[in-house]
Amino acid sequence: MDWFDSWALTLVTFLPLVGCAVVLAIPRAKEGLIKQVTLLTTAATLAVGLIILFQFDYDAADKLQFGVDKSWIEVISSRYHMGLDGISLPLVIMTVVITLLCVVYSWDHFPEPHNPKAFLALLLVLETGMVGTFVAQDLILFFIFFELVLLPMYFMIGVWGGPNRDYASIKFFLFTLFGSALMLLSFLALFFLSEPHTFDMVKLTELHGEGIAHGTQLLIFGGLFLGFAIKVPMFPFHTWLPDAHTEAPTVGSVILAAVLLKLGTYGFVRIALPILPEAAHSWAPYIGALAVIGIIYGALGCLAQKDMKRLIAFSSVAHMGFVMLGISTLTSFGINAAIFGMVAHGIITGMLFFIAGSVQERFHTRELSRLGGLLLQAPKMGWILGFCVMASLGLPGLAGFWGEFPAVLSSYEPAEGLNVGLFRFFMVVAAIGTVLAAGYLLWMLQRVAMGKVPEEWADAHIHDVHMPEWIAWAPLLVLILALGVFPGAIFNVTDDAVQVISKAFVAEGH
Repeated sequence: MDWFDSWALTLVTFLPLVGCAVVLAIPRAKEGLIKQVTLLTTAATLAVGLIILFQFDYDAADKLQFGVDKSWIEVISSRYHMGLDGISLPLVIMTVVITLLCVVYSWDHFPEPHNPKAFLALLLVLETGMVGTFVAQDLILFFIFFELVLLPMYFMIGVWGGPNRDYASIKFFLFTLFGSALMLLSFLALFFLSEPHTFDMVKLTELHGEGIAHGTQLLIFGGLFLGFAIKVPMFPFHTWLPDAHTEAPTVGSVILAAVLLKLGTYGFVRIALPILPEAAHSWAPYIGALAVIGIIYGALGCLAQKDMKRLIAFSSVAHMGFVMLGISTLTSFGINAAIFGMVAHGIITGMLFFIAGSVQERFHTRELSRLGGLLLQAPKMGWILGFCVMASLGLPGLAGFWGEFPAVLSSYEPAEGLNVGLFRFFMVVAAIGTVLAAGYLLWMLQRVAMGKVPEEWADAHIHDVHMPEWIAWAPLLVLILALGVFPGAIFNVTDDAVQVISKAFVAEGH
């Protein structure tokens, strides 16, 4: 399988783009064929992902595997450099799984205006951008993939979104573009200030910011911080997220929550921390502070919501706060928890958005005051919602627990040189956030699933879970349970690669 090793990452990244070209060549009237080609493309991409999963050498998870490093844009010393290690692997697999499930779900759930050709073509472009971001090992290549997801998501919200779609899509676009511009400036600064000049992430990581003055490192890290923090999104850069989620079509919301937010946290773990450890050490307390403010703010924001989707969107701000808190400790324990948190949040919140979309389709509203009695009218969907709510609030035995609990615990013992008292204070605040999470999620469950059926829907025939919904949801429900019972499935894969990053901070503390 030598040929596969050198072609695997190119295949898993660009297969969706090939599928997109085929979809665009099919006349719009042939809707069935368009759906079949898209399903086949995403299934083939998942198949390549699974072969990578089985071929991956788990004893060398800290080293880049399936590497490809070819000359690309000579003029600016940028190379076509891709590689996969224990940190990228779970995120790539999650991306290809979620995209396939989105195609299955949309089989009979296409949003208005009804144009499956354009919608599915955009979904395939999104998949290329997301997978590419997780495997790129060159800053310019990373930037191109990072930006590639922007346009499809802009059109998804702007064309197929809700009543305020224009406002939400432009806000999403401008926020992300502003962050990306500063991120690109930081990439250029790293290139010109490093010896030798390079965009290669592996070489830059080995240099650890050597030869760059501390003040300059702080500024460059600031640019990276803004670029990634807006994407996460961290408080106070989060305001685009509830609007984008509320207006986006269901599949758009799922992709946005499950994968797009992770591009920001992944950027911190892959680029900001290992390339500039000295600056990361100085920035860590501020990142931790913003993370815990986000946890509390997101939870309080949830308690004030009247719209089911908007509530789930605000919960993402809180959950990503736990991920960033883990990252800010600069310890292997914290960063491992953060990566698990990314995957757990992806599958659980993605699942909650699927349910919210199905509830809206049946009741034509997401207003919590008008919903109720889902367990009586569509009991299977009601129970699935209950299961996902329990996972989201961090019930032990389900995936959400391993994303939140270790992140809170890691704050007890941050990296050497960081203020222990301050981080223990963050730990207490984050723990209060978990209590608030239980409050808003159980409140939502009570409003939607419990109680009597409102008079408005008393005579309505509400369909329970359809077959495409079962097919799309079952893998996620199994994953939520499996990762909750066997968290080592991710921790054992990520740990070796994370140890390499955290070693830089052990030296930094002295």
